[in-house]
Amino acid sequence: MNNIQSFYCPTNITMGIDSHRKVDSLIKEWKIQNLFLVVDAAILKTDIYALVEAILKKNNVCFEIYTDIESDPSANTVEKAYALYRKSGASTVLAIGGGSTMDVGKAVGILATNGGRIHQYEGIEKFSIPPLPLIAIPTTAGTGSEVSGSCVITDTDRGLKMSIRHASLNPAKVAILDPIALKSLPATVAAHSGMDAFVHAFESYIALNASPMTDAINLYAIELMAQNIRQFVANRANLDAGLKMACASNLAGITFGLTGLGNVHCMARFVGAFFHVSHGLSNAICLPYAAEFNLIANPKKYARVALAMGENIQGMTELEAANKALDAIKCLCRDLGIPEKLRDIKATEDKLPEMAKLCVEAGYNRWNPRHSTYNDFLTLFQQAY
Repeated sequence: MNNIQSFYCPTNITMGIDSHRKVDSLIKEWKIQNLFLVVDAAILKTDIYALVEAILKKNNVCFEIYTDIESDPSANTVEKAYALYRKSGASTVLAIGGGSTMDVGKAVGILATNGGRIHQYEGIEKFSIPPLPLIAIPTTAGTGSEVSGSCVITDTDRGLKMSIRHASLNPAKVAILDPIALKSLPATVAAHSGMDAFVHAFESYIALNASPMTDAINLYAIELMAQNIRQFVANRANLDAGLKMACASNLAGITFGLTGLGNVHCMARFVGAFFHVSHGLSNAICLPYAAEFNLIANPKKYARVALAMGENIQGMTELEAANKALDAIKCLCRDLGIPEKLRDIKATEDKLPEMAKLCVEAGYNRWNPRHSTYNDFLTLFQQAY
């Protein structure tokens, strides 16, 4: 630790089977009469939505519902949601869904109190008035957006993603981790989002800005995921595994905003943008290659990852134990049916040099444990291809 660091999580987190009932007490405590509900359209047919809707109706809460949310939500989507919010007179936003849904909820909350357009708040701490209180019920165990200090909105005019960041004001005021909300996830989405959460914890743990606080959290998040992700993907009705995955995703969501991420996320960012595959899948494919590249920068931490993933490292040298982490990661990807190569998702080789250039320009060397050049990224993409 060569610099002064801080640790902060402003979100009140409620977790457990049937923890959605927390909504009932919040309605009474916050005296909520009007609510703005941001929900992925597919969630309207699920148990968790029916349970929450029943609570709202029992308490005579008036609510407007916005459901037109795409993957990687656009500024246009935010503007449409905000226009509906203004008709509602709502004092609180409730988001039920994955990262995209929660990001739209965050963006509406910012505009509700700060005004203007969401474009004005791109960057770090570009708004100072606290947004509307946000209650978040994640329906994927992956993004950690409920506790993240950022929301990501696509500016379609410029063809880029805007990151609106505020460590203290952007996270949800309350996060509810109820495994009932995860039951409707398709197996592939559960696998891809789960691997996104794993990469959050793994990259945050080995990041240059890691601290003893984030190390402790990330190691336990890795352990929880290694012990439960296979069972969760196999059967989302396994509520015990689902709860542990939700908690692990949440823990990693707390830490990566503090530490930064590394080459896996850097590479995945452009794989997803160029070839239109999910963020979780992009991360999962790039993980084994970037993890192997970074190993020599901190084999001691890799050995701890191996231990957290259940590998027997007794009697091994530090480097032997570190390589066990790579074995465990590759085995996890195989067990979850993650494609081994970029060509398996119809990526084209001609784009690799451009993606390598963009990776260097993205500036992840401030967080990644091993300094990476254009040739390094190009080699990594070629290995992954």
